Amino acid sequence: MSKVLLAYVVADGLFLLMGIFMIAFSVIVQNIQFEVPTEGQQAARNLLYQRFPLTAGIVNAVFIFVTFLFTIPGIITPARGWLKLGGWMTTVCGIFSLIIGLYLWIMTLKTKADFAPFYFSQPPEIQELMQSAFKCCGYFNSTSPAFITDDICSSPAAAALMRPCATPITSFANVLIDNIFTAVFGMVGIDVVLVMATACLLKERKERERFRHIDEKSGAIGF
Repeated sequence: MSKVLLAYVVADGLFLLMGIFMIAFSVIVQNIQFEVPTEGQQAARNLLYQRFPLTAGIVNAVFIFVTFLFTIPGIITPARGWLKLGGWMTTVCGIFSLIIGLYLWIMTLKTKADFAPFYFSQPPEIQELMQSAFKCCGYFNSTSPAFITDDICSSPAAAALMRPCATPITSFANVLIDNIFTAVFGMVGIDVVLVMATACLLKERKERERFRHIDEKSGAIGF
């Protein structure tokens, strides 16, 4: 096995692991996003998960698995057609992942405004959980929406002195989403590495094929 082929196999393996991670995360989050929360950070996290493009993630992961299957003939046979097809399919996967990452990144630019309708629509007990976890009252302020009376916001006067929940929830959400879209952009990097490895392997096989033809002609002339 040449070093180029070995590098391609390693990149292809990372590509497969990327697909496994993506589909596992998407399926797990789909199963827990509507769970009844028991504490405030879980409530905020579940509301964020409901905005994630989870179906797109599953579709992308399935296409990654299909692409991986198409790369196997390119590894075990000298034909370049399978490699070319795998390279184009990998490029599509990379573009798909990039779009998902950009979507998540754009979410962080307007988290405060976009999260507000979700917060407003929650029943009082869920709002109280978030108030307790993030030590805040209301969302934009203690009256918008009206705070839920609890140990943190015991009275209108006390609530007016507390920070609104929009600030800590936005910070929490941005950290969570930042970690996820950074991982997605890392997956795009793996796609790029695999495309480059494909190009190098195609070049190596083309060179070997050219030298084989030269050797065949030389042998025919010598004979």
